[in-house]
Amino acid sequence: MNAPRLSVSDRISRLVPYQPGKPMDDVKRELGLTGEIVKLASNENPLGPSPEAMAALREVLPQLALYPDGGSHALRNAVAEKLDVPADWLLFGNGSDEVIHLLGLTFLTPGDEIVVGDPTFSLYESAATLAGARTVKVPLTRSDFAHDCQKMAAAVTDKTRLVFVANPHNPTGSVIDRAGVQLLLDALPERAFLVLDEAYVEYIDESDSDFPFALEYIQAGAPVISLRTFSKMFGLAGLRVGFGIARPEVISLLNQARSPFNVNLAAQVAAAAAIFDDGWVNAGRLNNRAGLAQLAFGAETLGLTTVPSRANFLLIDTGRPCQAMFQALLRRGVIVRAFGSLPTMLRVTVGT
Repeated sequence: MNAPRLSVSDRISRLVPYQPGKPMDDVKRELGLTGEIVKLASNENPLGPSPEAMAALREVLPQLALYPDGGSHALRNAVAEKLDVPADWLLFGNGSDEVIHLLGLTFLTPGDEIVVGDPTFSLYESAATLAGARTVKVPLTRSDFAHDCQKMAAAVTDKTRLVFVANPHNPTGSVIDRAGVQLLLDALPERAFLVLDEAYVEYIDESDSDFPFALEYIQAGAPVISLRTFSKMFGLAGLRVGFGIARPEVISLLNQARSPFNVNLAAQVAAAAAIFDDGWVNAGRLNNRAGLAQLAFGAETLGLTTVPSRANFLLIDTGRPCQAMFQALLRRGVIVRAFGSLPTMLRVTVGT
């Protein structure tokens, strides 16, 4: 009996699956390693989960037979209190990845366009591809590997629906300033949004008046959507919980596309506790500051150049095709990240 022929939309066949960093167990098994594995590839918090989150998780374990709150109300109220925003400005997802997916489902149709930097987080393009929209890629500046806001603004047309900017940027750690945000906002057509992906925003000190925090623009009524996550600073990457911040009319539309029970019970409880763990955030910032300095000094000692980072990783230019170095580090039990789009660069997460 012949197997059935598979027929799928070209939107599926054109998707490029996301390539995560190598898991530690895979590296051990593939290379026959028995010693300690050091994973510096996925920008996880090297200090581990928030202690407040772990305490809350222990309390909720007997309730895991129950469905989670479909509206994430306790988590919504906790984040609203911490950020001092109305609760109906918040949407929660199975990681901020799901919120990106919901943005594509809600706001993109065939023939629309998104504008992104290049390289950048691949799921922006995936969301556009699934919706039949076109991704317009604008190369990063070669001097500091930052978004070229002037060229991105010039790439915006009346077909543009979403402009994605990771700020701080992944994979380079660079940031755009207030002038860059204004350039992009001024270029947007009436029906478009600027999406500021702030996955690493907790590594920016809240007193930094030069950093363009998305929430300020949303409060002022600008067409801005913020993406945030509990996967980085709060150390909850394994639970997959992120959220979007936007005006209530935007959140209401996104909720129409959201699946029920999309954020699991453990994630909701842990995140609601973690958001108030200021001591953990401060410890993470201090460790990160020291770790970035350590990595930069080590790279400089080796005669390598780095890209100044405001996130929890450092991009190091090896000055040669980096795959051989990447593989050599793997054989020593050290997992870093290499990118085809940056062929001489290795991204190294801050450790301990």
